[in-house]
Amino acid sequence: MAVRIDLNISLDGVAMPAGQSPEHPMGEEWGKIVAHYAATRTFRRRVLHDPSGEGTTGVDDRYAAAYFHGVGAEIMGAGMFGLHAYPDDADWRGWWGDEPPFEVPVLVLTHRERPPIEFANGTRFEFLATSPQSALTRAQELAGAGDVRVGGGAGVARDFLAAGLVDRLHVAITPVVLGRGVRLWDDLHELERDYAVTSEVAESGVIHVTFAR
Repeated sequence: MAVRIDLNISLDGVAMPAGQSPEHPMGEEWGKIVAHYAATRTFRRRVLHDPSGEGTTGVDDRYAAAYFHGVGAEIMGAGMFGLHAYPDDADWRGWWGDEPPFEVPVLVLTHRERPPIEFANGTRFEFLATSPQSALTRAQELAGAGDVRVGGGAGVARDFLAAGLVDRLHVAITPVVLGRGVRLWDDLHELERDYAVTSEVAESGVIHVTFAR
């Protein structure tokens, strides 16, 4: 069992672009840093439920497939689920419709707990007001022999990295400079000392960097 993070970031380290709104929940320029991922066959099949088999099949798709492989439970922040955008909507069930792509238990870290939400495809959202370590303990109980993925956003990822709880971090670095937004690397000075670091350049020009214990 490993604790994993996979994030898309800009060249200047922005993982959450500025300008968040209900129309742009991940920030106005989110599309710039995830375009390579959204173009993959895995994304189209798993997230868009497109059975056509279309989409890129190179290095980017290999990492996209690895994102879902072997995960037994997920942890995410309230912002990634959408609670900040719809704080008073008791019927809000997340951004993903009736078929969220996770298909495993998902723990949503929030200051406003609410009843769990279950979907037919195996996704189950639990809402917890707790510390990263306590959330990880609960996620490991739910994951069985699978890995625990910390899905984001950037603040949640930083909290887990700063606490030394992450076994593998993969970042896909898109060669664009956003200049504003939430950066992943803030307050993580010399993070690389605790990991072996490898990199690979995809056909899209995206650089995939992996930090592994």
